[in-house]
Amino acid sequence: MTFGGLPTRWEPSVPTRGLAIVAPGRAYSPSAPLLEFARQALLQHGFAVQQIWWDTTTRAAGDDADEWVRRHVHEALTGEDADHIVVVGKSLGTRAASYAAERGLDAIWLTPLLVEPALAEAIGSNAGRQLLVGGLADDLWDAAVARELADAGCDVLEVPDADHGMCTADAVRSAEIHLEVARAVEAFLSGI
Repeated sequence: MTFGGLPTRWEPSVPTRGLAIVAPGRAYSPSAPLLEFARQALLQHGFAVQQIWWDTTTRAAGDDADEWVRRHVHEALTGEDADHIVVVGKSLGTRAASYAAERGLDAIWLTPLLVEPALAEAIGSNAGRQLLVGGLADDLWDAAVARELADAGCDVLEVPDADHGMCTADAVRSAEIHLEVARAVEAFLSGI
């Protein structure tokens, strides 16, 4: 399956351990750095990767964002029979947290919208293992909520100078931050 000529499904070169669903951000595609590095790590750890590509301009004005994302994740999983499913979401894609929580799915949440109580509650109620990644320069990251979720068992990488794209104004520092995130994702996947 392809989207605009780009693959949306990737199979590992090692025995498959399960399936990862990648839910991107509003303007952050699956090929953007954080999700691309996550895709590579997932493949290295034996997960098939199914990317979701969406056009947020197709969302009707009255559509609930959580339900819209949940519908996309559900459709991506339709017909799949993997024993182990991991959800990876970036920003808008983290609205799949309630879907993951209902099913106890392991998850990697990149720049989750922790300022939204319902989303933070969904993360907190998930019995699956979870990694949360965010920056203190991101207005949508709530450090107090992140600490509570860490105390409740979530793995958390909090970068003091990172914004919502896990970047800074300095290109080298942004690359260093992306390396930190890639290492955190690698460590998380090694533990599940």
